Amino acid sequence: MTKNFFIVILLLVSFSVFSQKIIEGTVKDENGNPLEMANVIAINQTDQSMEGYAITNDKGRYKITVKNDGDIQLKVSYLGYDSQTKVLVLSDKKTTKDFVLKESKNDLDAVEITYEMPVTVKGDTIVYNADSFTTGKEKKLGDVLEKLPGVEVNTDGEVEVEGKKVSKVMLDGKDFFDGDSKLATKNIPADAIKKVEVLKNYNEVSQMRGLGDDSDNVALNIKLKEGKKNFWFGEVTGGAGEGGKKARYLAHPKLFYYSPKKSINIITDMNNIGEIPFTFRDYFSFTGGFKNMMRGGGINISSNSLGLSLIKDNKAKEIENKFGAINFSQEASKSLNVSGFAIYSGSKTEMETATLRTNTFTDASGNLVETTEKTSDNTLQNNDLGLLKLSASYKPNVNFQLDYDVLFKKSALSEQNNLISDSDITGLNDIKSKKEEEPFSVNQNTNIYYTLNAKNIFSFACQFLYEKNKPLYNAINSDQRFTLLPTVDEGTDYNLNQSKNLTTKKADLLVDYYYILNNKSNLNFSFGTVFNNQNLQSDIYQILDNGNRLNFNDAILNNDVIFNFSDVFLGLHYKLQAGKFTITPGLSFHNYISKNKQLSQETKFTLNKILPDLNVKFAIKSSESIRFKYEMTTNFTDINNLAEGVLLNSYNSLSIGNRNLKNALYHSYNLNYFSFNMFSYLNMRANINYSKKFDVIKNTSQLIGIDRINSVTNIDNPEDNLSFNAGISKRIKKIKASLSGSRSIANAYRLSTLPNGEIVKTKTKFTTQSYTTRVQSNFSNWPNFEVGFSSSLSQFDQSKSVTNKPFANIEIAFLKDFTFIADYTYNSYHNKTNNIKNTYDFLNTDLYYKKESSKWEFKASAINLLNTTSINQDNFSVFTQSSSQYFVQPRMFMFTVKYEL
Repeated sequence: MTKNFFIVILLLVSFSVFSQKIIEGTVKDENGNPLEMANVIAINQTDQSMEGYAITNDKGRYKITVKNDGDIQLKVSYLGYDSQTKVLVLSDKKTTKDFVLKESKNDLDAVEITYEMPVTVKGDTIVYNADSFTTGKEKKLGDVLEKLPGVEVNTDGEVEVEGKKVSKVMLDGKDFFDGDSKLATKNIPADAIKKVEVLKNYNEVSQMRGLGDDSDNVALNIKLKEGKKNFWFGEVTGGAGEGGKKARYLAHPKLFYYSPKKSINIITDMNNIGEIPFTFRDYFSFTGGFKNMMRGGGINISSNSLGLSLIKDNKAKEIENKFGAINFSQEASKSLNVSGFAIYSGSKTEMETATLRTNTFTDASGNLVETTEKTSDNTLQNNDLGLLKLSASYKPNVNFQLDYDVLFKKSALSEQNNLISDSDITGLNDIKSKKEEEPFSVNQNTNIYYTLNAKNIFSFACQFLYEKNKPLYNAINSDQRFTLLPTVDEGTDYNLNQSKNLTTKKADLLVDYYYILNNKSNLNFSFGTVFNNQNLQSDIYQILDNGNRLNFNDAILNNDVIFNFSDVFLGLHYKLQAGKFTITPGLSFHNYISKNKQLSQETKFTLNKILPDLNVKFAIKSSESIRFKYEMTTNFTDINNLAEGVLLNSYNSLSIGNRNLKNALYHSYNLNYFSFNMFSYLNMRANINYSKKFDVIKNTSQLIGIDRINSVTNIDNPEDNLSFNAGISKRIKKIKASLSGSRSIANAYRLSTLPNGEIVKTKTKFTTQSYTTRVQSNFSNWPNFEVGFSSSLSQFDQSKSVTNKPFANIEIAFLKDFTFIADYTYNSYHNKTNNIKNTYDFLNTDLYYKKESSKWEFKASAINLLNTTSINQDNFSVFTQSSSQYFVQPRMFMFTVKYEL
């Protein structure tokens, strides 16, 4: 049966190939110079349908494959040249036709013809006509982008174009939630999209374009269909179902309004089926477009969070979400534009994990000792996250622009945990813990750009950040083994608490002056300063059985720390374009001052450092380049690692800082190659990174059974990391195939602290590699599919493991109005050292019904159809190896109705 099936497929493919005909040739100007990126389109003369299209390569060559015999009309256009149209009568298998274009005094004809092209290229802008690549079954922007050549969308909704991450997404030229690609790809309706514009070398400030290095900046502008402008549009989705003997629901209204002067976007989502519109990680990584103004590294401000548990693979035992967001933009006048957004995300999450953990530590005699611990961990987490940003941009003329932004972030986070620990040292232990915090921050940003004349351009940037957090931690433990803590044994459980209060104030200032030497080179002089002030107070105490509070008054068990850090720097960069080379060498001189005051003593550290950098780009052609980048940077820690008072991290973990920490010094080298051939739709990329680190700030731990006391120190031994990643993809008609891989080798040191305080350094080698291959189709009248396989291998010293993940999905349209979609993933893990194997898989299916002209759509879904109950994972680190069983939501069935507004 299988053999006959493949024979039929082979015959169909062979018939399709032999029935096709090829049109090829060249497009040149009147002087015989090839015109790269010219647009060529083939139109069937009988029904005026498009048979195919091509973009010329650097030699001016094009090639189009058509199916039909008879007359074919070829239309050729190139910006700045008169378009040409010729009719060909196809009789032979291959037809050659060359074109010579004349310079045009009027580009309107070219615009009119390229309007129909699936792909047009105009300088740094690539325009995709959405309908030329879609089948009509797409639901959202992410589905459309996945069909476009050179565009990739990962599982988190982040977009890459030609190997570069998209930094901003706009809708009809207006920022969509500050350009966040995840919100855009998962919420903009596919049927509203007319064109997708890829803006390479993007800089939203016109005066600054070309002055610096914008080669990594890529933006998307989504052009709406005419019927979606000056009208409200959107969709309302509602669903109900059952899963795990529990009622399930989904409500997802979306509303959009766009006009030349105004835009409004409203997104809401409520569900308990595990669909997460805005994660905890999204909230803390959401910068609101604020940029890091430090040159050559600087201070690394870490979160003061208590370390709330994060869900795995966007799955948990139970997840209930509430989400609401609104975004607006208003052209107040010709010179003033105001915009803003507000986001609220609320979630209730239940997590359950069973873990077998092996700890390795060095005892007082210097011998390695292993301990085993089994834990059962149940967590209930409630999070309320809020964001508010307001922006204004004032541009009275082409020579002046003033931007102001303010971003507020406020959240209320709580986590209750019940953990049962059974170890070969302490026996059975029941620990109940609670974490609460309400972090608040406000970040203000002002930017001014001024062009004095053609030779002199100035920019001024200023940021001020204020953060405050008061996390509380409570642990009720039947066994308290830390001798550092003077707890009172009342014969009952120990009730330990810790309160912290951290305030951060950070001000950044940066002034840039550009002197334009000529149209090929410029000088950039910069002056900047960073000032950071942090205050940390913390104390650990015990609540006694009678409710009284027992304070631990020992100074080492409390923190009252003031930390100040400043960086004043001067920079000079020279940019030169010489033929196909763009060379930007530079250096910056920094004066760093770090001071911390604690335990009645002040520690001060001063450093003067010159940090060089170099950026070289070789543009082989417009879509093929090689880049080399070198940078020396410094890295200073913040108050969390400097505070020498004891901090309570968890029931079995304490940490003690180090006031004498100095900066680390990094040397980073990067070599990048990229090629995207619009002629053959062959996309290739390769990237090599090497970094060497000196005086690295490292964690060191003293393990006492299953308990851990952590500290930090600088190490004299350098560490290095070498990584390589590459990818290649090829589109052939309606089939796209891709292969990517990466490998990383890290030479580092693991530190352990002996009971006598001596730090032991052990050199380690950590190697990881991963490979992914996939094939996907984009047929209009046939079933579409995607099949792939990914594999990742890890080796840490003598421990080796491999994870294999085959995956597949299929989309079948039948009976005109029905569409069936299924996706399947299988995960297999094998730890070769310990011979540990585990597997799990997931299958989801959707059946859609929608009549062609109807605004209604109906869907029946099965989520986790195989009823997989848990994700099995193995992890290893310097001191710990663990195997865990992480429980996930059960099988669910849903019926959903969507109405298009």
